[in-house]
Amino acid sequence: MTELIPSFGGFAFTLLAFVVALSIIVAIHEYGHYIVGRWSGIHAEVFSLGFGPVLLSRVDRHGTRWQLAALPFGGYVKFLGDADAASGKDGDAVDSMDPAERRRSMHGAPLWARAATVAAGPVFNFILSILVFGAVMLFTGQASNEPVVGAVRPMPAEMQLLQPGDRITAIEGEAVETLSDVFNLGRTLPPAPALTYDIVRDGSARQMQANFPLIPVVESVTPRSAAMDAGLRQGDVITAIDGMPVHAFEQLRTAVEASGGNELMLSVWRDGEMLDIPLSPRRMDLPSPEGGFETRWLIGVTGGLFFSPDIIRVGPGEALMGGVTTVLNVVQTSLSGLWHMITGAISSCNLQGPIGIAETSGAAASQGFDSFFWFIAVLSTAVGLLNLFPIPVLDGGHLVFHAYEAVAGKPPSDKVMRLFMTVGLTLILGLMLFALTNDLFCP
Repeated sequence: MTELIPSFGGFAFTLLAFVVALSIIVAIHEYGHYIVGRWSGIHAEVFSLGFGPVLLSRVDRHGTRWQLAALPFGGYVKFLGDADAASGKDGDAVDSMDPAERRRSMHGAPLWARAATVAAGPVFNFILSILVFGAVMLFTGQASNEPVVGAVRPMPAEMQLLQPGDRITAIEGEAVETLSDVFNLGRTLPPAPALTYDIVRDGSARQMQANFPLIPVVESVTPRSAAMDAGLRQGDVITAIDGMPVHAFEQLRTAVEASGGNELMLSVWRDGEMLDIPLSPRRMDLPSPEGGFETRWLIGVTGGLFFSPDIIRVGPGEALMGGVTTVLNVVQTSLSGLWHMITGAISSCNLQGPIGIAETSGAAASQGFDSFFWFIAVLSTAVGLLNLFPIPVLDGGHLVFHAYEAVAGKPPSDKVMRLFMTVGLTLILGLMLFALTNDLFCP
């Protein structure tokens, strides 16, 4: 536990980020249940954010008690006729209701109303994710594919660099028409301290020396990675590995993959100072472009150009479609990863528990608001997807019961429902325990 909590300040920040992220996601999920239930004529008795002793509460004009509880690690909506927060049926209460009151209960409402109320929780999670992904795209913009310099990064070497507004037309004599061409040349040209660039500046063509396109700069740090644990930061420039100078990100990638997990000593330039940072690459499972996953040695950083691309703004419609596409990608990758874990194709250590998610939320928050909101959207998608799994006590399990009722013309008996609920709760608790074990013992 001392390794998981390096300092009280770090622990407090991580816990706060986790609670904020989880509270937002849970509040939206439960509000989906609440509002669709209300629209469908089902009365909500309690809307609780958190569990345990109630800290604050009030009753609104619809007769719903809104409350904030002491343990901020979840929440629930208790509808009329529910025996508990998992929407178990209170048989005695429902049987004693008159027809009008029974219609307002969760278990006496028409099938369409119950199904819509149950499905609304995950649907609202997906809507939240789409809106957050879209908002981040809308306010941060996206990189233009034009080979135009937006801004030049701070660099450790003193040399003639490109300037904002420069348009690259060739590198080492290789023609450049798009920013993608610059990236491709950064992967294929032999690494060197500097290359010759043909550019257009203020309408005039000229030739000059500048850095290798894809330098070993830390564009971003993956939460819970070797780089994060070692203290690498966004903007760090790796100048040498085990004393050997590196000029291209591909050199870093090659050294990491060839390490076999052995410790590497990185020489890092940070804000004008040189640091020596040791770290050991870790085996990680990553989605492959062809589908499926591949296992590689990684330290957990992404690289980038020595300059920032020109940023273009996107419209609301384009941002919204980008949000939808991102949610679909997260769902597809999550399902693929789960299947590959079940079949043993990738390590089950990819499944994170509460400690792992808390650490990831703290790491995302430390990298800025846009990174934190992006993490909230990813986690919200995961929560919505998980709740659709056909496991009793989850929303997906309730939807399976409703589908059975639609086909059979009657719901399962109360005895069968209690049995399935017990099995479902056992499965969920077992999964939580397995994920917590991963947090504590997986590398």
